[in-house]
Amino acid sequence: MKPRFAICIAGVLVCALGCRQESSAPSGQESPAPGLPAGVALVELIEAAGQAGQAGEAARQGDELVIPYAKYALDNGLTVILHEDASDPLVHVDVTYHVGSAREEVGKSGFAHFFEHMMFQGSANVGDDQHFKIVSESGGTLNGSTNADRTNYYQTVPANQLEKTLWLEADRMGFLLQAVTQEKFEIQRDTVKNERAQRVDNRPYGLLYERVGEALFPLGHPYSWTTIGYVEDLDRVDVHDLKKFFLRWYGPNNATLTIGGRFDAAPTLAWVKKYFGSIPRGPAVDDVSIPPVELKEDRYISLEDDVALPRLHMAWPTVHRFHQDEALLDGLADVLGGGETSLLYKNMVKNGFAARASARHGCGELACRFTIDALLNPSSGKTLADLDRIARDSLLEFGASGASKDDVARTQGKVVSAMIYGLESVAGKVRQLAYYETIAGRADYIAEDIARYRELTTGLVMRGYWMYIEDKPAVVMSIVPKGRLDARAKEDTWRRPARELPEYAPVKPEDLAHRPAQDDFDRSVMPPAAPMATIAPPTVFRAELENGVRVLGARNEETPTTTIRLAIEAGQRDEPLAKLGLAALTAAMLNEATALSTTEQLSDRLQQLGSQVSFQAGDAYVTATVRSLTENLDETLAILAERLLQPKFDGADFERRKAQTLRAIEAAGKEAAVTADVVYQKLLLGEDNPIAYANSGTEETVQALSVADVKAFYAARYSPSVASVAAVSDLDQQALLGKLAVLEGWKGPPVERTPLAPFPDGAETKLYLVDKPGAAQSEIRIGKRSLPFDATGEHHRATLANYVLGGAFNSRINMNLREDKGYTYGARSSFQGRREYGLFTARSGVRTDATAASVVEFLSEIGGYAKDGITADELRFLRDAIGQSEARAYETPTQKVGFLTRILTYGLEPGFVEEQNKILAEISAEELNALAAKHMRPDDMIIVVVGDRSAVSQSLAKLGYEIVHLDADGDPVAASS
Repeated sequence: MKPRFAICIAGVLVCALGCRQESSAPSGQESPAPGLPAGVALVELIEAAGQAGQAGEAARQGDELVIPYAKYALDNGLTVILHEDASDPLVHVDVTYHVGSAREEVGKSGFAHFFEHMMFQGSANVGDDQHFKIVSESGGTLNGSTNADRTNYYQTVPANQLEKTLWLEADRMGFLLQAVTQEKFEIQRDTVKNERAQRVDNRPYGLLYERVGEALFPLGHPYSWTTIGYVEDLDRVDVHDLKKFFLRWYGPNNATLTIGGRFDAAPTLAWVKKYFGSIPRGPAVDDVSIPPVELKEDRYISLEDDVALPRLHMAWPTVHRFHQDEALLDGLADVLGGGETSLLYKNMVKNGFAARASARHGCGELACRFTIDALLNPSSGKTLADLDRIARDSLLEFGASGASKDDVARTQGKVVSAMIYGLESVAGKVRQLAYYETIAGRADYIAEDIARYRELTTGLVMRGYWMYIEDKPAVVMSIVPKGRLDARAKEDTWRRPARELPEYAPVKPEDLAHRPAQDDFDRSVMPPAAPMATIAPPTVFRAELENGVRVLGARNEETPTTTIRLAIEAGQRDEPLAKLGLAALTAAMLNEATALSTTEQLSDRLQQLGSQVSFQAGDAYVTATVRSLTENLDETLAILAERLLQPKFDGADFERRKAQTLRAIEAAGKEAAVTADVVYQKLLLGEDNPIAYANSGTEETVQALSVADVKAFYAARYSPSVASVAAVSDLDQQALLGKLAVLEGWKGPPVERTPLAPFPDGAETKLYLVDKPGAAQSEIRIGKRSLPFDATGEHHRATLANYVLGGAFNSRINMNLREDKGYTYGARSSFQGRREYGLFTARSGVRTDATAASVVEFLSEIGGYAKDGITADELRFLRDAIGQSEARAYETPTQKVGFLTRILTYGLEPGFVEEQNKILAEISAEELNALAAKHMRPDDMIIVVVGDRSAVSQSLAKLGYEIVHLDADGDPVAASS
């Protein structure tokens, strides 16, 4: 049966999902409950209200929101949480270890994250890199994540693959170290360095949080370094240090196994006991107690970076996660910087002083920080010193005026609706249960968590300001363009201390206290999958509003929410070349004031409702996205209709949005990945096509746009004749169409689609090099124009052919460049199809010193696949992985809306899914090989590299291709310029 939610949000939230019952059996003792395996104790049971035993069901029970579950404990200390939800034929398995970067030693930062990588490298009974392959070919998806406080590993798989997934997780919990080698360690060390280069060192502002953490927390504090760690720490250790870390923290007594989805509890618990029960306990793990952080005075720090816009970041130390005052500070952050109703928006963004400004209260288990962040708009004439002053004046303004009831209602609406949206998937519910159990010590903490916000008052928000922010010192960081230290908010008053690392003491293998497990079964035998459940796409209905708007809908009764996507054929391709960016700017203006309401009034209404209504333009469509609790749908759709039908196109709003767009274009020019994409598209699609350019336009074209251009584009292109709606709701068809009738007042003439310009002729392979001095990585794009989209024709079949080359984690390309060579954090290839054209692209960000070698490996893998084709094992993998993944395809409202959107966009019938399944089952290796030979020949592809020319040009020249030097806009430049 499907879960039901009874929820009411109207200023104050009242919601319910179930009722709580607690077992009297203490952890670690055998439960008296019948049918449990020996050594498994029932600790706690939270059943569905009024439906005892019907796990996953929900109904109103007082004013609590509860996710039904049963909690068990194994004799070895493993905590097990089961949440049954039979609504979709899948399960989500999460193993959370209560260890993150906060448990690391000084001089050994990054270990928790590093170990996350090692956990995917095979274990005693699972071969190298086979964890990804086994889960993928089972139709599942998987990953891991690490933060300061915990590391988790998770899989979503078809329900028939549950036993196999538990076997995999248990094998790496209890039998990992037998398979860990120095060679694997070295490869993953390179991968982690590549990840840091991509996400930190090669990204504008990437060092912000590392530097602020160093200044905010005392030397040696667990939060004084970031989760990714320091490269020098990773370089000074070996595989035995990592083994020691595993043995200290990866015991079952420091882990929570959470399972959600369609399963039977009895066999599941038997599997848990079988595969996890023999794993010995690890060392005892005590809670970490850290004194509150206090600053004696403001600490001004700065950094020169390869950025376009100066940035100000202010941080105050506050409380810790789940502290009684956390909610007060969250409310304060909303008032100060939570969108268009906030003080920072009024005092920095509305007047054009900042491109963006926000406030946030980010929390960890040991400490929180209250932050104000602003990106300067230099054309305003203001400086970072001005933003510093305005931020402090805004705090004083809050101190004088205080919080209002509307402020509190906005916070309540946003926080609670976000929690409810998070329950739309089994993975979302499992994540909540696992996090609460690990950090709060109570899986059922969601009701108490919500209560903190439901009980928020204006006085409490003021107390948060007085106690933690007013007149309290902060860390204030300025990030300025290189050579512009004069642009700092203030001269530095604090300097990074030199890192004094303790002398490295190598870990001796004989000192590692291994904990072997003893089994009475052959753990090397992988469990078989149970029979696959029948999977069907959502049942859809078609309708048409009185004004011709096409509607495609589906019902989703699992949550009381509605998700809608309104698409209008008014995208980038419909812009004149001289007005690039017009479609995006027009859509942005629909998020501003209307003839009836100010921007702030609309934002206030949406936040109190916990709803979203936003317009955004793409290459072919402008899309309005709507998310709402269904009980608030009438009010939410009224806002959609107001924005769509009665835009004000205010001149001041336009100038602000235009300035923000110009600043965003300037900032994007510093992103190597963005530059690579823009240059690549322009080369393949031609400078005469608007779709070849960035969606935001160019500085030259946007600068020339006027509000009159926006009004004209809206009048000419926004029409119900080229509009469609994809909608998913817990409402039935008649009720949902009744709600959508609010759009029937929209009138407009027929509109013709703007034709594309002819594409450039194909040419011999050349290498196009864009200089990015000092880049820590090079961005590579290799490809060509290819097939337009089809659901069952040659494009779809070519996509199947590409899957084992570059479409999966364990594809040939990724395994070569990431796992074998350690050149990159990830490498992929794909066919991207539109209605009239398509691209085949291989892409990656790679180490600068491996740029030429990476190009060689890309071309070798693509060429080898085109020449030799797919293997029998790869064909089996392809069929299993894609065929079984359909179990995950339609779970959430967003996924269902995406399915409906594809049908509308490409004129499909829902039965195309059955045809795709038939193609997958019948397609031969010969057909796939012919497609690869036809569409994946390296000799008709271009190569684009964005990187440090001084470091890569010599090695690239040895590849023998003609090298064409381009600037960041894709225009030719002299090689010596």
